[in-house]
Amino acid sequence: MTLSPRLPFFVYGTLRPGQPNHDLFLRGRVRAEEPARMEGAVLYDGPGYPYVVEEVGGGGVVHGDLVTARPEEYPALLIALDLLEEYAPGDPRSLYERVARQVLRETDGTAVRAWVYVAAPAVATRLRARGAPITSGDWGRR
Repeated sequence: MTLSPRLPFFVYGTLRPGQPNHDLFLRGRVRAEEPARMEGAVLYDGPGYPYVVEEVGGGGVVHGDLVTARPEEYPALLIALDLLEEYAPGDPRSLYERVARQVLRETDGTAVRAWVYVAAPAVATRLRARGAPITSGDWGRR
């Protein structure tokens, strides 16, 4: 089994501060949280949570937070977030895929490689066809 790199997480929905899953999953497990954005993506409203759909060459921006886990919490947090996001590598029923992407810190524009849960291909196709984009790119301000 190949181990995943220990990247920070880019969160943009229910895991952001003030949202319902933040305290359940992140409280006491993170070392840092800071505002960030992901370019080249569109945010879609879902049934109580959002989806990011990547748009290669697109001008969309998704606003969220860059979360750095405490080293001792990382393995358990990765498993917990994969379960929350219903992501199982190679499973076509997954709602999301966990992918490593570049995000930008809002404070200084520094690029950081982070894990992002993006809509799985079948979900992304449905959203592009008939989903409700969040034009602000910020799920908390939809």
